[in-house]
Amino acid sequence: MKPLPSFCCVRLTNTATLVCLHFPHCILILIFPDLIRTRDPAVLDTCNIVVDVGAVYDESKQRFDHHQRGFTEVFGHGFTTKLSSAGLVYKHFGKEIIANTTQLPVDDGKVEKLWLKLYKEFIEAIDAIDNGISQYPDDIEPKYRSRTDLSSRVSHLNPAWNQPTDSQTVDTQFGKASRLTGEEFLGRLNYYAHAWFPARDLLFSSIAKSKETIDSTGKIILLEQFLPWKEHLFELEADETSSIAPGEAIYIVYPDETASNWRIQAVPVSPESFESRKALPEEWRGLRDEELTKVSGIPGGIFIHASGFIGGNKTKEGALEIARAALKPL
Repeated sequence: MKPLPSFCCVRLTNTATLVCLHFPHCILILIFPDLIRTRDPAVLDTCNIVVDVGAVYDESKQRFDHHQRGFTEVFGHGFTTKLSSAGLVYKHFGKEIIANTTQLPVDDGKVEKLWLKLYKEFIEAIDAIDNGISQYPDDIEPKYRSRTDLSSRVSHLNPAWNQPTDSQTVDTQFGKASRLTGEEFLGRLNYYAHAWFPARDLLFSSIAKSKETIDSTGKIILLEQFLPWKEHLFELEADETSSIAPGEAIYIVYPDETASNWRIQAVPVSPESFESRKALPEEWRGLRDEELTKVSGIPGGIFIHASGFIGGNKTKEGALEIARAALKPL
């Protein structure tokens, strides 16, 4: 593992506003004991690492600015969003930070997957907002405004126009913004490392067991406990080294632990799609309780959603029977 720098300089924000692009050091501040905010070139030259100032991107010199003309660096690995200083710092130090936090070797395959996952779900949006990249074409007018994202909440920490903007005030707000962003970053890392990632292994074993005991074709997957399966399923299907064929799974059966019953959910055509590979039968959609039980002939019916993407039954056996019946032509 390459050593992390012990000292860094970042842009002085007394005459600028707090925005999320100024917080690649939200990560750095958690591990670097000595951090200076300055624009003074003489001071910058004394620093081990310089972030978000200096108009230089050079990893060999530990200079990580993105404001200079001609800067076009992207994260790679299929991501094409232009990097901000947040993305630059994460690209070069993210694996070490993840390894240090999770106590995994930096060359562990899980570190690589977590590094990519956190960029996709956390860092890329910061890069895009900093660089003025919209989520959708400019000719599409949003139906509502969102000002609760991380970048907006950091921006809200700026002193108002009629409040003091002296160095002490801005430094105080800078600290609040760094803590806010750092806590959210570590919170997401903790979730993906200790909740999201273990679900992948559990799903993989559940698929293998379901083929042995439930449905040899792999169309029905039984989960003995709820877990976030959707994204993992599509990734496993796309993994050429796995034994899971793309498009094979049709229905997922799992417990609704809060209601003490069972759910059957149709696999969508893509992780974000509302369209199912095979929705539950049209004849059952919108029915509930006794009427559903009567029409389907399966005891314990609770509901089938009007779109057919999900349904419920009082028992695991009933939910599995719904899945088996739904696979047959009616």
